[in-house]
Amino acid sequence: MHPAFCRHGFLPPGDPASAFPAGSPWMMLDEVGRNLPSLLEDPGFRKYASELSIPPWTDGPPSEETLPLLRLYYVRLGFLASAYINQVGQPPATRLPANIAVPLWQACRLLKRPPILSYDGYALYNWRRLDPAGPIALGNIDTIQNFVHLYDEHWFILVHVEIEALAATILSAIDRIQRALPAGDAAKVNAALADVARTVWRQVDVLRRIPEHMDPNLYHRTFRPYIRFFENVVYEGIAAEGAADGGDEDGKPGQPMNFRGETGAQSSIMPTLVALMKIPHRPTALTDHLADMRRFMPAEHRSVIEEVQAMPDLKPLADRDTYNDVLEAMATFREVHYGWAHDYIHRHTTDPRGTGGTPYMQWLGQLIQETRAAKIN
Repeated sequence: MHPAFCRHGFLPPGDPASAFPAGSPWMMLDEVGRNLPSLLEDPGFRKYASELSIPPWTDGPPSEETLPLLRLYYVRLGFLASAYINQVGQPPATRLPANIAVPLWQACRLLKRPPILSYDGYALYNWRRLDPAGPIALGNIDTIQNFVHLYDEHWFILVHVEIEALAATILSAIDRIQRALPAGDAAKVNAALADVARTVWRQVDVLRRIPEHMDPNLYHRTFRPYIRFFENVVYEGIAAEGAADGGDEDGKPGQPMNFRGETGAQSSIMPTLVALMKIPHRPTALTDHLADMRRFMPAEHRSVIEEVQAMPDLKPLADRDTYNDVLEAMATFREVHYGWAHDYIHRHTTDPRGTGGTPYMQWLGQLIQETRAAKIN
């Protein structure tokens, strides 16, 4: 496994770019991004947004130096596009104007991802440290971009950022397991597996903090609508030919397209753990949805999941209690998630679909049961 994943998990190797350099043609996107929560209070926002002159990305395919800025370009445009389509208080739009659609599409092609704001843009690339020398943890991080002025949205994003930061320990442990398996070194496998369990329990503790600064009514009414999926949306100026791994549509300009919205199911942590533990989730329409979420993950994250899937089964070398502790921690994480999905979403809507377009309550219930069923008796 690449050492960067062992140091930073699925977060970028360096802290995300929070603004474009002075003199950059894309500085106007920083201003639009800062003003977006206020602009969205105005019923005339869509007219304003459709008249913006957004400079195209001109730096070509990303290099190590330009990748942070391309990600910021995607974050700014992804937020702007979702704000346009899903503006609260207005009917959902079915056409994304070309001045937003074309640069977003082009940037997402370079990033090998669908042309919509996903978990990576909403969380993985959307944070900054208050103290650059301090930890990537609640109390020392804030967001770069938001849809609303409420701190509730900041908190929602930042909880996920700390959970992702903790995943560095998980990936480092998996790297050690990878090295120990060929030699059949049970002691090293179990020591690393114990680190995985301890870290997932720490992630559970962070996830449980959601209610500290997030009101269920505010979440449902104010910012959740902005991360909703796109359904039958026309990207003006774009032929519906798919966006790298982001779509398999073929057609002419003006053809409506569908893309999944931002959801924690697009995080790579749980799929990596499922791959490590070889949990046999029963193939259903729900697991098909889960597999489809990988299209919305960064390409390098999909490669990590595939690498872990290719590892031998560690169960023959695993201590039963340690192995089962990992599974119990994973199931508990999903249970806490299930509880928040019930309190923050299910109680407030009759739509069974989450922001990613999946029947989330049924889905989470199945995953919890099958995770516990994989324990060693």
